[in-house]
Amino acid sequence: MINFTIEDRDGTRQTMEIPEGISLSLMEVLKGSDYNILATCGGMALCATCHVQVLQGLDALPPAQDAELDMLDTLPDAEEDSRLSCQIRVDESLEGGVFRIKGAEQ
Repeated sequence: MINFTIEDRDGTRQTMEIPEGISLSLMEVLKGSDYNILATCGGMALCATCHVQVLQGLDALPPAQDAELDMLDTLPDAEEDSRLSCQIRVDESLEGGVFRIKGAEQ
């Protein structure tokens, strides 16, 4: 199992336990877990409405690709630890990570 923590906009934290090999993005897990996250483009890195801040574990994640970096550049509140949850695959690199939801609400 892969364990990581989600911090909602109100500061509430919940530990997630996801089976290995699930082949989903963090955005898909968030939506499937009833988090209020817009994710307008459905995971294509075209809208930035699934923005998360990586509070812990950023170094373990694969680097952001150009399309993701371009979208993050459009956000006024993006920081060095910002990522698009649609571009983060749920795998062992998320183990122990802490992700704060920042993207647009539904």
